Amino acid sequence: MKSLILAAGYATRLYPLTKEFPKPLLEVGGKPMIDYIVQKLEALEEVEEIIVVTNSKFAGRFREWAKSQKTKKRLSVLDDLTHSKEDRRGAIGDMHFAIENKHIKKDLLVVGGDNIFDGDLRSFLDFAKKHQNKPIIGAFDIKVKAKARQYGVIKVDKKHTIVDFAEKPSRPASTLVAMCLYYFPKQRLGLLDEYLRSKTDKHDATGFYIDWLRRTVSVKAYVFGGRWYDIGHHDFYQEAREKFSEHISFACRGRQGVGNNRNRRHNL
Repeated sequence: MKSLILAAGYATRLYPLTKEFPKPLLEVGGKPMIDYIVQKLEALEEVEEIIVVTNSKFAGRFREWAKSQKTKKRLSVLDDLTHSKEDRRGAIGDMHFAIENKHIKKDLLVVGGDNIFDGDLRSFLDFAKKHQNKPIIGAFDIKVKAKARQYGVIKVDKKHTIVDFAEKPSRPASTLVAMCLYYFPKQRLGLLDEYLRSKTDKHDATGFYIDWLRRTVSVKAYVFGGRWYDIGHHDFYQEAREKFSEHISFACRGRQGVGNNRNRRHNL
């Protein structure tokens, strides 16, 4: 299995922090947020290579970061050859670029480089194994429909099959949102080519592809518990830094015998 970390965005909503610095390398809890993703991927024996796809503007930054990593997995940085927000490929374009340039023919695990979440990926892959040959979408229950409007909203049936998907709807059908976490079995990788050959021009957001995909084949959703931070703008980034540091502080107190307040949960 190959794993792909999407890190080619220009994160203009986080300017000036990201004007000359990539969002996935911003610090949360004392280390770059991408490190948490690598740590989760490191724990999966199925993953043989971690590919970070970024842009020409930040490729050098990621290569320097990669040199400091001590992972036992093969770790590579792929430049998607774009230089600005205006010529960016978008998430779907970067997935296709990586599959083509890295000649990926194995199962693929895709994670957004700005995702921080509590759950491990072991249970996510175990779920995927129970549903062979089906794409799996990582999902999170955000609890409040007003907040769900900012994301791709999923509706599932009793068998966890996605029956509806809407990108940033004004009237969400549920509070279940997509996390930018995907498992694509090798048998389904070719569907990305088919989608890009279609007449739609909405290739940027992965949500448009997921909606097309669930209409084409059966797609399942795995719902994560705990906390999830999607670092989209300054407020979310600041909240993640504060709450994640607080979580670490409580954990340390717990180890020292003070108690770690297990009932505290901080969701966006």
